[in-house]
Amino acid sequence: MSRLLFLATALAASLAFAQQGHQPMHHHFSDAERWAQVFDDPARAEWQKPDQVIAALALAPDARVADIGSGTGYFSVRMARAVPQGKVYGADLEPDMVKYLNARAAKEKLPNLSSILAAPDDPRLPEPVDLVLLVDTYHHIGARLDYFAKLRDRLRPGGRVAIIDFKADSPTGPPRSGRVAPEEVEKEMIRAGYRRVAAHDFLPYQYFLVFAPAR
Repeated sequence: MSRLLFLATALAASLAFAQQGHQPMHHHFSDAERWAQVFDDPARAEWQKPDQVIAALALAPDARVADIGSGTGYFSVRMARAVPQGKVYGADLEPDMVKYLNARAAKEKLPNLSSILAAPDDPRLPEPVDLVLLVDTYHHIGARLDYFAKLRDRLRPGGRVAIIDFKADSPTGPPRSGRVAPEEVEKEMIRAGYRRVAAHDFLPYQYFLVFAPAR
């Protein structure tokens, strides 16, 4: 296995959200410093393409953004730099990840970034946001229809939800039985009150879909 595939596999296996059937099950990752070596490995950029992802999101400099399943802040930190007049909230189930990301924001002088402790059924965002980003997290959320239906109330006018998750034929990622096909994601999001507004195909292992509340 190449280093890139190993990294992607390790990342998928060590997310702070997990699922058993349709019920969320929280795995503990109390050593955030150790997990940062996986989440923030520079080799990840080759297949995760974070700069292209953020460019595709076309964030306004004053945007309010939520990164659900933020972990050690791989995307949160980058988005905070992309919205210097805005605000980024990292949301995670693991208290040590929340503590780590808040310390990282202070260390990297990003006053517009803060991390909050989420609940399995609620990211607990302190204010409505312009964008919610979920990277390799959608397939781990239980009761997704209820989750995303409630999330609509935390979007500002014109707000969007961006979902990045592993393709069915990806050589890495969660077990195939646990993956959610992009067609199924779209069906579920429509049922939760959304419509698809964009789809990007530049990620080698993942699909990238963007939704907005249906009018």
